[in-house]
Amino acid sequence: MSTYNYKPGLGLTAAYQVSGIPYIKGPIEDASAADGPHKIKFPSVTRFISLTNTDGSGAELQLGFSALGLANGTNAFVCPDGQTITLDLKVTELYYTGSASSFGIVAGLTFINTDQIDNTVFSPSGSNWSGSLNALVG
Repeated sequence: MSTYNYKPGLGLTAAYQVSGIPYIKGPIEDASAADGPHKIKFPSVTRFISLTNTDGSGAELQLGFSALGLANGTNAFVCPDGQTITLDLKVTELYYTGSASSFGIVAGLTFINTDQIDNTVFSPSGSNWSGSLNALVG
């Protein structure tokens, strides 16, 4: 007799149609490049992420989905001071650095386990989107 062990995966549409489980972090202080990049590990795969740069001095917050992507600057993005960016993305980690001294995150989480992304099938580094594949899933 076979056993069917169903687990929700990245392609489960229903996981993204319902409201996300709330995740809030902030204010996150000292996002400086001097000791970065820093990593935020989400407890499950995200449905969306909303970032607000609350620095107040005009400093930018630099973000990426891997340390490699953030380090090379070609697989990263910027959140200007006083701005909020909302992204509908499936990620398990977010990396940040820059000259901003304060920012906050609100995310909606799915019930999909992080191992759906954090494995070598999807990312050679075995963690989130490595940056080496430009965040494309194979």
